[in-house]
This record gives sequence, structure tokens and C-alpha cells, in this order.
Amino acid sequence: MESVASDSQLLAKINDRCAVIGVVGLGYVGLPLAVEKAKAGYEVIGFDIQPGRVDMVNEGINYIGDVVDNDLVSMVESGRFRATVDYAEISRVDAVMICVPTPLDNYQQPDTSYVEASTTEITKYLHAGMLVVLESTTYPGTTEEVVRPIIEQSGLIIGKDVFLAFSPERVDPGNKVFRTKNTPKVVGGVTPECTKIAAQMYRHVLDGEVFEVSTPSVAEMEKILENTFRNINIALANEMAILCYKMGIDVWEVIEAAKTKPYGFMAFYPGPGLGGHCIPIDPFYLTWKAREYNYHTRLIELAGEINHYMPQFVIERLMKILNRYGKAVNQARICILGVAYKKDIDDYRESPVLEIIHELESYGADLQIHDPHIDTFSYKGKKYATLPWSQEMIQKADLVLITTDHTQFDKEAIATYARVIFDTRNALKDVPTIYADYEKL
Repeated sequence: MESVASDSQLLAKINDRCAVIGVVGLGYVGLPLAVEKAKAGYEVIGFDIQPGRVDMVNEGINYIGDVVDNDLVSMVESGRFRATVDYAEISRVDAVMICVPTPLDNYQQPDTSYVEASTTEITKYLHAGMLVVLESTTYPGTTEEVVRPIIEQSGLIIGKDVFLAFSPERVDPGNKVFRTKNTPKVVGGVTPECTKIAAQMYRHVLDGEVFEVSTPSVAEMEKILENTFRNINIALANEMAILCYKMGIDVWEVIEAAKTKPYGFMAFYPGPGLGGHCIPIDPFYLTWKAREYNYHTRLIELAGEINHYMPQFVIERLMKILNRYGKAVNQARICILGVAYKKDIDDYRESPVLEIIHELESYGADLQIHDPHIDTFSYKGKKYATLPWSQEMIQKADLVLITTDHTQFDKEAIATYARVIFDTRNALKDVPTIYADYEKL
């Protein structure tokens, strides 16, 4: 009877918006989620191991592009949202979302150490009638094989005393239409009661549909499927770009023509490689897990090889372009436009541009790097500072390399004043006249 009271009381708190909600990890996933929960009327406590982030949140200073500055300020000033480094405050929480990184290690294997550490800290202060939801993208089985055993060390019974579910984050940085609030949510609990409680919480916070699945593993696998689908189709677009280049065909025109078919085709575009925390990494969770079942994910790994080759392909093309003018990469002045892995964001995690910069520097190139969203960045232990926009930077470059299609770029000026342009994003497609020697990927 005590367990029935636990779940009914928790549901009542969720429905009445009396539940205190914790969010562990205040990064690209956690901070937007925490703000939305506070906006929905809940008291929210954010947890992060970085004191700097905690201080910024408590001062109402936003550091995530998908969060509206005024929303953060409003929620902090109202007292509905605050942050802390003290996990002891988990004892006040009725529901907690884990939104911590799940990177790959040096051997391309999943690193669940952040998930394990967070769960261990939560378990120290776990109490009956509490919901725990893992949102970090990971391999199928993580919730029940990694998180569940740690929670069960508390002696509380999952599905009766406490409730555990997985609900994958679906964050698309820079997307102007779909954000945390209106993106559909998938929820899979360890027991049906776990699913019901977690789904009910999200329904009170989000406008998007909440779709319930039978187990955490289904929810974990569907997230991997989403990103593997994109990984493979981008690899196809990249391979088409390589072949079209060799055949003297404009791959961008090919894709536009294919888009005219109203069924059976979805457009994906080539580029200098894959970036972000999800698409280049998530499929390898599945590749790693598949080995446990004596299965080799050949298509996924081949797609990874093609996408991984694209920065090198860009450099090879760039060398050939410079060679036409009798120039070596060594001492060539190259203006790189864009560090972020996609347009109009400040996120450079896993950006293929980083590898391009590193390689060109190793060849002795004189690089001028500009990104309107990024002032400084680091790669392989070296710190870089980007330059402010200037017409002179474009005019003096031996070659302008467009690696990100930021809206803020003065594309008319690039097309007018650059001498040689290598456009890896088809960024100048709408510029009527290009005076430079112009090549697209």
C-alpha cells in the first residue's frame, strides 16, 4: 500500500505543479529543459559540477543559444529556477532528469562515467516517491544495465518505491521551428507505472506529443536510429559529392532536381564533414553494443568512414585549387569562414572545421578565421581567437574557404571582393553575381 501511496502522491504533485524538479547537467540539453519546466510552474533546481555555470544561471546570464535570455532571467528572479553544485539538495526533489555528456573514449567506446557518477550522487539522497529520468543519449540497455543497479543499491524498489525511465533528448541547436517546448517526446519506463509517471510530467511541461514506448531500451534504440538515419544519409550525400566532382557534375543541382519528386526522396546535403555531439558519435554506441551480439554494423561503420574522410577531401580540393595559381598551401593566406558545425549557432563540438584548421596549419598555411558566433575556441590543446569581419580580410586572402553557412556573412561582399572561393556549403547559391574563381564542394 505504501508504494501505491508513493506513485499516487507523486502524480498528484506533478498534476498540481507542486513537484520540485531537478535537472542534472546544465548544458545544451539540461538548461533549456530546466527553463521550460520552470516556465510550466514547477520549482526547478539545476545541478552542475561547473561552479561557473551555476553562478551564471543564478545571475540570470544565459550561455545557451536555444534559451531565450528573458526567460532565464524571469525564472531566476521569480525564484522558480536556481542552480547549485550541492547534490544534497536532491533530497528536496520529487523528479530528476539526468542530462550529462555521454562521449566516446579514445577507443570509440561509450563513456558512461558521467551518467554513473550522476546516478551515484542522486542515489545518496534518493527517497521514496521519486522519479529519475535519463535523457543522455546512449546505447540500448544503459538505463537498465547501468543506472538501475546503482539506484537499487538504495534498497528502494523500482516501480513501487521509486520510478525510473529513459526519455531521449531531441535538441537541434539553431532550429527556429522545433525547440525543447514543441518537439515530440518519447518515454520508456522500467515498468508501466514508471512510464505513466514520466510521461505525465512531460505532458505538463511540453506542447509536443508525448509518445510512450514499452521499455527504456526501445526509447534508447529509437534515438540511435534517428541519428544513424541522418548519419547514413549525409554519408550518401557526401559520397555523391565526391563522385559528382570527379564526373564534373554539380551535386547541389542534382539534389535540387531530386527534391522535385514528391515521394520516396528526402534531401540531405554534403559538407566538410559531420559535427555536433550527436550524429558523429551516437551511431558508434550501437556499433559497440552490436559486438555483444556478435554482429558487425557494416553500413553504419562505412558511413562513418565516408563522413570522417570529408575534411581531408576538402583539403585535397583546396590544394588543387591553389595549385592552379602556382601556390603551395605553405604560406598561402587562407580565410576560413565558419568554425561552428552548422549555421547560426555557437556550437563547435566535433566540428569538422577544427580538423581542417589543424591540418592546414600543419602544412604552414597562414589562416585568418572568422565566425560571428565564436570569439575563441580550442582544439588539441591549442587556443584560437577568431577575427572580426573585414572586407580587407577577404580581399587579401589567396583563397576564401566557406565552411559554415552563417546567415550573418556578407555574401555579396564575399562574392565581390574574394579572388578565389571554395564553398563547401553552397552558401553563395542565392548571390546573383560571383566575380571570384568559384568552386563548390
